[in-house]
Amino acid sequence: MKAFNKYFDHTLLKPDATPSHILRLVTEAVNYDFASVCVNGSHVRSIRRFIDAAGSDVKVAAVAGFPLGAMSTNAKAYEIQLALEDGAHEIDMVMNIGQAKAGNRAYVEDEIYSIARMCHEDGAVLKVIIETCLLSQAEIVQACKSCVECGADFVKTSTGFSSGGATVEDVKLMRRTVDGIATEQGRNVQIKASGGIRTLKDANAMIDAGADRLGCSASVEILEEYIK
Repeated sequence: MKAFNKYFDHTLLKPDATPSHILRLVTEAVNYDFASVCVNGSHVRSIRRFIDAAGSDVKVAAVAGFPLGAMSTNAKAYEIQLALEDGAHEIDMVMNIGQAKAGNRAYVEDEIYSIARMCHEDGAVLKVIIETCLLSQAEIVQACKSCVECGADFVKTSTGFSSGGATVEDVKLMRRTVDGIATEQGRNVQIKASGGIRTLKDANAMIDAGADRLGCSASVEILEEYIK
């Protein structure tokens, strides 16, 4: 069974985050041995240096196409290329939500496929953010199918910057959908819940619903509550 601390991607994506805020974030991530530290791309290089110097196995996760997902595939690819060059181990990319809602599967799947191939060639993990609060249940199912079939390693609920975050119901739906397809392919595709997870109760509910990873800014508080 996975250690509780390894469920957490310790996250700070606010636009006013300063280098001192980021230093605190990565220090906490190393001290608590979280799964990863998740940041905007401009912080990847300094965080990777800090983690390597500390001899830690905490991963560096960089967001891409964040938070709207509406830029071109080429723009996302270039952003991801830079993050990988700077030392990112994981990429959290926002799906093109408008194209998904329009039913343009070819666009959505071509983008995920090309980005997944880029990440895997570098040995990196791809998480695709589908922004569940903007999708119907049928659209969530289709988005999950596209992610699994096109090579994503995780399907992630939310950016935390839209009209809602993760819900237990959406995580359960994603888990059922992903498991059904991934089993046929012999792949282990995981679920990341993010957005609005602030307490131990929230975290446990998401894990019970099927989340393999939790994107949280309150990771330290949740873990301290767990330890107590």
